[in-house]
Amino acid sequence: MSRSTSAYHHGSLKPALEDAALQLLRTTGHPELSLREVARVAGVSHSAPYHHFGDRTALLKRLSERSMAELLDSLVAAQAQASADDSPRARLVAIGFAYVQYASEFPERFRIIYDPAVCVPGSPTAEMAPLISAVEEILTLATRATSPTASPATLTALTTGIWGTMHGLAELVVAGDIARDDAEPALRALFDPSVTE
Repeated sequence: MSRSTSAYHHGSLKPALEDAALQLLRTTGHPELSLREVARVAGVSHSAPYHHFGDRTALLKRLSERSMAELLDSLVAAQAQASADDSPRARLVAIGFAYVQYASEFPERFRIIYDPAVCVPGSPTAEMAPLISAVEEILTLATRATSPTASPATLTALTTGIWGTMHGLAELVVAGDIARDDAEPALRALFDPSVTE
């Protein structure tokens, strides 16, 4: 059943369009996403998305921002759920597995976050920039806790390597090359080897 734009309360149409677009991403890759189809799923006129996003690229950027916020929330939750008795390395494993889990549960959202045509490296939107910084800060603090005497240069290199490991495992899971459950022991073997020895 189709709904008109007036069926939405003031200010609620934009998030409804975003929700419709995220729903479509489950079955349609974001390169194929169309504003007309988003409008159809939301039950509004085909011109409605243009009033809120201007064009398809703006919608994709907004979906990328929402997805990054979700990924950040997953990492924050993993950090908060870690026991006070957990070692810094165990906490790092928990954060890494949360990263992989998000990618596994929402592969279409994970892909849009890291599509360089949507979020241009070095030129994030004003909304995306603080989200990226927050993710980097979580990874940096978790890495520093495992290597408190590391120099700033070494800490940066370690954080980059750890992020690359998490991201690479996530990509392998999304591609179906490894099972999600194989990622956690891999992270433990790399980040907390004393547990697996």
